[in-house]
Amino acid sequence: MGTAVVQSGVAKPDSFELPDGTPVAILYEDRGVLAIDKPPGWMLGPDDAEHHERNLHRALVDDIEHAAWWAASRNLKFLRFVHRLDAPTTGVLLFSKSQGAMSAFSRVFAERTVKKAYLAVTDAIPQRPSWACTEPLGPDPELHGRHRVDRRDGKEAETHFELLQVVGQRALVLARPVTGRTHQIRIHLRQAGCPVVGDILYGRRDAHGLALRAVRLEYPDPFLKRNTVIVAPVAEFCRKFGFDPKSVPPEVLSRPGRKPGAMPAKPGEPAPGDAPAGSAGGPAAPSKDATVTNRGVWDPKAESSARPAQPNRASEHPAQRPRGERGPKRP
Repeated sequence: MGTAVVQSGVAKPDSFELPDGTPVAILYEDRGVLAIDKPPGWMLGPDDAEHHERNLHRALVDDIEHAAWWAASRNLKFLRFVHRLDAPTTGVLLFSKSQGAMSAFSRVFAERTVKKAYLAVTDAIPQRPSWACTEPLGPDPELHGRHRVDRRDGKEAETHFELLQVVGQRALVLARPVTGRTHQIRIHLRQAGCPVVGDILYGRRDAHGLALRAVRLEYPDPFLKRNTVIVAPVAEFCRKFGFDPKSVPPEVLSRPGRKPGAMPAKPGEPAPGDAPAGSAGGPAAPSKDATVTNRGVWDPKAESSARPAQPNRASEHPAQRPRGERGPKRP
């Protein structure tokens, strides 16, 4: 393998492609970490030959090994996920760019100082506008790969929910997990009688896949000594399942130092934090074809269907070489 030569001042790509051609946006980057918008259907491990296909971490390591331009332009030599998302879940996923940063960020996540927010579309309407679930969770001994509420031996789990919008017999829900148990949001929503749309483990299949997206990650950076906030676009996700992107609270999509609605966007595209129309209030009882939101009335004719842009910060600090075997060289 040759050595890539990176010229100073050359723009670094803010996206890349996976082996199957799936585009992946880079949402955020600094000297210690890189965050991507994880696509559906890609798992994070285990990192072995048996699970090589559609293994996201291995695909990124292969790109580094073979000096793919998006990686070579950053002098990347190490990438490792700091936390996990289930294979069908999309959205913000954070990677460490060195082993030293990996240790520091692992401690941050273990101390529960990280704030996360997800959007979920449910297959039934929650009975309350907001609620919390604290049911403990553990593996299901009868069904491999599934978890369940286990009040005797399960680990503590806590998720806070807010109903954002109702369309027909489905709802758009904001989930804020306090803990990070496997399938936590999915099980806690099923426990409330409203499983996530497309959840083949705890609900029923949907043509659009699992309706669960990680939209915000906020953490105290151990090196920069300040809070870092990373957000993922929500418009495409909301519209795919028939919901109004403006029903998502502006504060979920805002960053420190930015007013809601101030996110830069490409020409002709809405900013992801645009203030929603209408006034706040609890959800009304929906009719069969009603479109109800906690933050106003949705007028689907009055909005754009474009995807918001995301900023990218260039890295200047080379990291360490990744562990693991090299994959086959890509054409």
